[in-house]
Amino acid sequence: MNEEQLQRLAIKEEQLAARLTRIADLEAQVLKREKALKEKERAKKQVLLRLAPSLWDEIAAWAEDDFRSINAQIEYLLTEAVRNRKKGK
Repeated sequence: MNEEQLQRLAIKEEQLAARLTRIADLEAQVLKREKALKEKERAKKQVLLRLAPSLWDEIAAWAEDDFRSINAQIEYLLTEAVRNRKKGK
């Protein structure tokens, strides 16, 4: 290889190193945002909810059909209700 080719290779190597650094920075930002979102989701509010036994039984059966816990089923139903309400406006 001649000197000119070596210089071009060195320049390309520097450019690739800069790109790799940029990619690493972007990955770190994405991971940081994902972590923040997960922490926000984990910080759920607790609610005391009183239900009639018949309603509890219906929700429990529905949750079982959907392979969810009763809590997850109630959260799913509330999320869907809020989503549908927003669509209506």
